[in-house]
Amino acid sequence: MTAPEDLQIQALISDYAAGRRTPRETLARAHALARAQATNPIWTTLFTWERIASALELAEKRRLQGESLPLFGVPFGIKDNIDAKDCTTTCACPTFRRDPDHSAHVVEQLEAAGAIAFGKTNLDQFATGLVGTRSPYGACHSAFDERYISGGSSSGSALAVALGHVSFALGTDTAGSGRVPAALNNVVGLKPTRGLLSTRGVVPACRSLDCVSVFAGNVGDCWTVLTTAAGFDPEDPFSRSAPSGASAMPKRFRFGVPHSAEFFGDIASARAFDLAVARLSELGGELVQIDFTPFQQAASLLYYGPWVAERAAAVGDFVATNPAGLDPIVGNIIRQASTWNAIDAFKADYRLRELQARVAQYWSDIDVLVVPTTPTTFTHEQIASDPVGNNTKLGTYTNFTNLLDLCGIAIPTGFKSKGQPFGVTLLAPAFCDAAVAVLGQRLHEQQDLSVGATSIPVRKPSPDSPASAIAQLPQSAETPRARVRQSITIAVVGAHLSGQPLNSQLLAIGGRLERTTRTAARYRLFALPNTQPPKPGLVRVASGGAAIEVEVYALDAEAFGRLTADVAAPLAIGNLQLQDDSWVKGFLCEPVATENALDISHYGGWRAYLERR
Repeated sequence: MTAPEDLQIQALISDYAAGRRTPRETLARAHALARAQATNPIWTTLFTWERIASALELAEKRRLQGESLPLFGVPFGIKDNIDAKDCTTTCACPTFRRDPDHSAHVVEQLEAAGAIAFGKTNLDQFATGLVGTRSPYGACHSAFDERYISGGSSSGSALAVALGHVSFALGTDTAGSGRVPAALNNVVGLKPTRGLLSTRGVVPACRSLDCVSVFAGNVGDCWTVLTTAAGFDPEDPFSRSAPSGASAMPKRFRFGVPHSAEFFGDIASARAFDLAVARLSELGGELVQIDFTPFQQAASLLYYGPWVAERAAAVGDFVATNPAGLDPIVGNIIRQASTWNAIDAFKADYRLRELQARVAQYWSDIDVLVVPTTPTTFTHEQIASDPVGNNTKLGTYTNFTNLLDLCGIAIPTGFKSKGQPFGVTLLAPAFCDAAVAVLGQRLHEQQDLSVGATSIPVRKPSPDSPASAIAQLPQSAETPRARVRQSITIAVVGAHLSGQPLNSQLLAIGGRLERTTRTAARYRLFALPNTQPPKPGLVRVASGGAAIEVEVYALDAEAFGRLTADVAAPLAIGNLQLQDDSWVKGFLCEPVATENALDISHYGGWRAYLERR
């Protein structure tokens, strides 16, 4: 079998420009390597050479016409729950079959930049699992030892990079699917802030939590892919724009680690984590031990809470009527939806808001949270003996991430006993992607590692390469801690409260619930007539006031401006006094609008009024 060659993006771009390699010859050799792979079911659909050559010819014509193609001739893989035009999307369930007329938005963006798709990669069926074994196309195994699992659900995408078939691959990440297989195959896994990469054209797992992820041999390549494909997509209701000004990681930073990390008896993993922590200290980090309880409690909501029902919202009808070809474990998980109701969903959402508020306080003390990507790994035999329990263990340090609206990057940090790779994940609040990538690159480059299971050294970006952009981010710019401190707090009193019709608007612009409290006893609350959705009006009074329930959210300055611009009369944003005598921005109402409105102050809040009305 032909040995893999260096497909790192910087290597390809520089070699193509210097004439050391041609795109056609390079892609032909990589395609032949992928086609020859017989023992590991990486690809559900490997495109023909004719299709690949045709795409390359089209890209070459565009380049000759003067178009800028920053990823010209760079091969990539697409997880088979992401649409590619003229290729059936199977989600590792051949009877599912979706034949899209268009590629997913993220695929279109990358192909517009000159990247060349090689095909669709294997996954845990319907992206449900962290093991890489739940597929009728075959169970993927580790790039290093066929006795061990590859991790999932984006198993094929991680392996395609680790074995040198492509430069990068797209995965998805709901509960860790973009990080677990990265760690188990010695590649980088970037899980960006939800919404930075459009999910239009992606078959949902949990639509409110899903995000597209990126696998590559180094951090710079992941960053290049992210910045090429990111951007607000008005046709994706979950798309978000990053606020202006990139967050950065200071040279002297504080990193949190769980006070008592769990490795399920894997001493080699525990030692490997300690070594990674020591390396971060060498890079200028100050270790801060934290109580990991709220993260664990949030993680438990994902598979032991009503978010399981969201999987049924995506593919439940198909699962109920098409048992053929369905993995029994996946089917059982999705069928659990019937055990949850709307009341359970609201209660779980309230509980999640409480946990989000607790976690938000951590970022005042640390710049980044560092956890093992996986606490251990398993053989195929061990997974077969306890498929659900061991899958849950793999998600110990990943399941909470999207629920808590964090961004993260999985970084290889070496190998433990038995030749199995180990890695850590760096996590930070939403839109701090640049900060964790900067630190991740420093950590990755500190070690003498190869890309995946190849013998190709991880490349450091040269000063003039696209991948060097991340290294050039200012180290004194806004940090995750500074981002928290510099945010603007705003109190909401009505339709923007948790569970109310406009709360999604607040969350969509990055609102983070900090706490539930009450105003000072100097306000009256009115049910405003003829408003859609129904809204209250809060008015400050000189006497006879009451304490009214509010929720306090944190917003960055840009998001605060966007929210304020959308507020219509008679409501307005003003200064609002809380029961602890502190002042925040908040929703207030023009007194004239309350002349014919019902005074509901005695209920103590809008939600209490709605419940008792």
